[in-house]
Amino acid sequence: DYFTAKPSAERGGAFSQTFGSDGLRRTFLRLELGQVGGLTGYVSGSVIDGDLWRGPGTIEREHYEGKLRYEFAGGADLVFQTVHNNYFDYDSPSITKAQYAGTAGDIFGRRGRNFSYLGVVPTPTPFGTTATLASLPAVQDGPTYSNANYNQYYKFAVNHRMDHLYGLTLNVPIGENIKLGGTAYYEEKGGYGVSPEAYATSLTNHRAELGIVPGLVAPRGIQYGLSGIDGTRQGVTTHGEWIVGANRLEAGVWVEKDDYHRTQARYNVQDGNPDGAPLFNEPVHLQRNYVSTRDTVEFFLKDTISLLDDALKIELGFKSLDIDYNISGKRLPSDYINLRSPSISTNWTDNFLPQVGAVWSIGRDQVFTSYSENMALPRGADDIFSAASPAVPAPQAETAKNLELGYRANRRTFNASVVVYKTTFENRLQSFAQIVPGSTQTETFFANVGGVEAHGVEFSGQWKPEALGGKIYFNGNLSYNKSEFQDNFATFLIAGNAVPDFPEYVFQGGVTFEPVEGAVINLSARRITDRFTNFVNNEKTDGYTIWNAYVDLGDGFSAGPLKSIKARVTIDNLTDEDYLGTITTTTNTPATFRPGSHRTVQVTFSTAF
Repeated sequence: DYFTAKPSAERGGAFSQTFGSDGLRRTFLRLELGQVGGLTGYVSGSVIDGDLWRGPGTIEREHYEGKLRYEFAGGADLVFQTVHNNYFDYDSPSITKAQYAGTAGDIFGRRGRNFSYLGVVPTPTPFGTTATLASLPAVQDGPTYSNANYNQYYKFAVNHRMDHLYGLTLNVPIGENIKLGGTAYYEEKGGYGVSPEAYATSLTNHRAELGIVPGLVAPRGIQYGLSGIDGTRQGVTTHGEWIVGANRLEAGVWVEKDDYHRTQARYNVQDGNPDGAPLFNEPVHLQRNYVSTRDTVEFFLKDTISLLDDALKIELGFKSLDIDYNISGKRLPSDYINLRSPSISTNWTDNFLPQVGAVWSIGRDQVFTSYSENMALPRGADDIFSAASPAVPAPQAETAKNLELGYRANRRTFNASVVVYKTTFENRLQSFAQIVPGSTQTETFFANVGGVEAHGVEFSGQWKPEALGGKIYFNGNLSYNKSEFQDNFATFLIAGNAVPDFPEYVFQGGVTFEPVEGAVINLSARRITDRFTNFVNNEKTDGYTIWNAYVDLGDGFSAGPLKSIKARVTIDNLTDEDYLGTITTTTNTPATFRPGSHRTVQVTFSTAF
């Protein structure tokens, strides 16, 4: 799904400008064609520039959209839309708790949430000289920049992505009770990433490929690892609806072909210096050059039955899903070394995935329930099939069964809902060392190792008390989630353990104050409790609370051709909470984290015309 706004029938547009912490600048412009006969349309674009909040480097993003809609007599319409993205940024490292606490003995003295890559290349010293914060020795018998710590230079951590998406949608009503529609789409994608590789690793792979891969050059030091991606994605979705009596029958088909090409090689840089220009005429060893293809066909059929004067609505349906997968080419250095370019194919199919739901309206309130079964392409399919020998069997598709029951209350001054749920995941994937079929060798690759069961309850609501004159209102969401492994795998006894990176309690809530017309003040908080970080549950990270606030001024103010002039001041992490956020989970070792950002401030001016 990709949703964009419907073109306006009025000619005009909108403009906004944002300035913020860490050099943030965002400019947005939207121009509306207005209605010309049956035609409406718009073009829009935004440009974002800023500095990384943690360490050296920048973020640059350009996003452009366009949409044309033609409405025919009789209600049919034809919509063309296009989206273009161009994104470039420098990366920042994930860190362990020891690096965060400063107990890891980092040679550069880094610690805390500002732990980052280096903005300058350390000064090299002869082998055996004691390293300081400004110097590094070379590896014995290695080139000047062979010390593995040179991989901490920020120019070796780069991401760049581009994508171009085009879609054409036709919706046709046939009489009052039948609607048909479909969308054809095409996407081009490309980009590259840069990461370092240690001299010792490059030297080993270089020697293994020497004499097999032509044109290789010995490593000069830390390697410039270049990963390239490109590909296309194209597909068609169709949808039909037929209202007959108390039934609304819906059916549809989705067909997609996704081709993805990945290359990866290690190159020298000028003089071996991490700040030197990459020498693409000096490949040290080749890593990957493969194409993966996903062919997907999905069909769904659904009947929505309205009973008791529409007080009771029941949905009965199912979907079928068929996924063909193939990966062909060089997936890792051993394919080059063994002179092989395997083509590995597999298929995942489930022809009956039921989807059932009901909503019963009782006055203003509702009781609702649903049950669904889902299947998905295994996460990281390319990583799974590129990490192991061709003899490794394909993993089964990951599946889930979801059940929920809820109650929703709608009153004049408040609305609220409470939901209890249970989700069962099967065929969970995990990477670990095991015997390759038909041999005595072990390799580390992804395989199905068991299930996960999650259950919980969630409450959400909004309250606008009359006693406060409607100027102050509150909103909140509180969830409790218990997610546990159901099976052990390999030698790890994890059945009954909590799934890492799943807090038991999450609270989000806020208060909004409208003191006078044209002014809005909001204060909100998000609380996450402790989380385990690995499967064996011997490490966890503390919970944290983040406060955010914004003030809107204007909203309705006009001057000449400019309408809806307003300003917003946003403060994120109001109390400057220092915390560890996103977790890269592990099996039985310390995890790595992305630290949360410091307090940031943004000011946005916007208007319509």
